[in-house]
Amino acid sequence: MDAENINKELTFKAIRSGGAGGQHVNKVSSKVVLFFDISKSDNLTDEEKELLTKNLHSRLTKDNILILSCGESRSQHKNKEIVIDRFNTLIISGLKIPKERRKTKPSKSSIQKRLESKKKLGLKKGYRKRPDLD
Repeated sequence: MDAENINKELTFKAIRSGGAGGQHVNKVSSKVVLFFDISKSDNLTDEEKELLTKNLHSRLTKDNILILSCGESRSQHKNKEIVIDRFNTLIISGLKIPKERRKTKPSKSSIQKRLESKKKLGLKKGYRKRPDLD
């Protein structure tokens, strides 16, 4: 995966941002929306595309398009930089293969400690009962 070549495949759209800013917000399109089509990317291998669609499935549209937006700043250029940084970190994290979990057993001493503490607790609760007067 080459970050510079992937960034060339990104599509941007500027829209009006909500929030504070007065009339300036109503005149200027400062919010940036990023679109990236995973299935049509030439810079990703088939394995990487499959991994990204699996790991980022909740953030993708039905057509495997990743949509990110940023309207934090009043500057369109700053918002574009922020959304590109988010995209790059998201792609890097989406391409990570998680380690396979190895099953472990509790040690004998930890099992013994657990059983002893259970016995102590049971005795403590047993002492709370009313004594048998028979």
